[in-house]
Amino acid sequence: QVQLVESGGGLVEAGASLRLSCTTTEFTLSYYAMGWFRQAPGKQREAVSCITNSDDTPYYADFVKGRFTISKDKSKTTIYLQMDDLKPEDTATYYCATAHGSSWFMANDFGSWGRGTQVTVSS
Repeated sequence: QVQLVESGGGLVEAGASLRLSCTTTEFTLSYYAMGWFRQAPGKQREAVSCITNSDDTPYYADFVKGRFTISKDKSKTTIYLQMDDLKPEDTATYYCATAHGSSWFMANDFGSWGRGTQVTVSS
């Protein structure tokens, strides 16, 4: 059973920053590509960013490129999503998730995901 525990969401103003964390097991971190997708009310879920298990290559959706940074700390079995210059349209529930690889992840084909953390950006 894949365990994914997210934290770090909150309510911020436009232009502010937040950092999301997702803690998992060493096996999950080494076996799957991991990252974040988001889902806003009434909208489909969309991949935001992922990082590969093999060589830690990051991938980003176009709408967050230059603003969000994904990283991994293997010693803490945790991945992070640093979100800068947040915009109201970034408001959503953010889920930490796994996938068989980056192509699956960025195509919204997720294997497991956590309970999510809410990010709300006011204008």
